[in-house]
Amino acid sequence: MVEVIGAILGFLMMGLMMWFIVWLFILLPSNMASSRGRSAFAWVLVSILFSPFLAIFLLWLLGEA
Repeated sequence: MVEVIGAILGFLMMGLMMWFIVWLFILLPSNMASSRGRSAFAWVLVSILFSPFLAIFLLWLLGEA
């Protein structure tokens, strides 16, 4: 029974981690770019190729288009 609970908790944690990664690399830069009038696709690409923190910082620094 303990193994089953451990497996379920591990599965839930894995799902939570995957959601966070998708949010950090795709959803957050995309929403920030769209709200600032910039290309969401290009900024998601920057986030994936370089760093999501770099993309977020640059979007914040550049401001509105």
